[in-house]
Amino acid sequence: MTDRSGSDPVPDEKPKADEKPKVKEYDGAGITVTFEPRRCLHAAECVRGLPSVFDLEQRPWVQPGKAAPDEVAEVVRRCPSGALQYRPADDSAEPGDTPTTVRRTPDGRLLMRGDLRVRSGAGERRETRVVLCGCGASGNQPYCDHSGPCADGAFDRADER
Repeated sequence: MTDRSGSDPVPDEKPKADEKPKVKEYDGAGITVTFEPRRCLHAAECVRGLPSVFDLEQRPWVQPGKAAPDEVAEVVRRCPSGALQYRPADDSAEPGDTPTTVRRTPDGRLLMRGDLRVRSGAGERRETRVVLCGCGASGNQPYCDHSGPCADGAFDRADER
């Protein structure tokens, strides 16, 4: 595992929207999984999908070598927030869904999937899956961080999409 972000934020302090995101990398045979903690909305698609790879009781909690790369990629693509992403061994980019889809949840969040370009204070990023803030309360704009009315709601399950 590697950390490509620099220093950790102060505990209990929200990162600034223009701060470079902290991204952790977990290497496995044929695939690298990346995790951006501040984007995780705890939908738990990963731990339900492949508990041998995504195990919150283990360190590191992501162990992509415990399953075939195509299985790991399929479960990572279930992550609605894009906190989890992957790169195959050939360094190709994770493909975005075609066509691009946008769905508003009852609490205002925008769930987007596709070949996306998202601008924030930290610059523009290519994304394949995001949950964008719909209320303006997020400290991680434009991404949702459950700071607003969505904080009390349960996250949509992938099987409801």
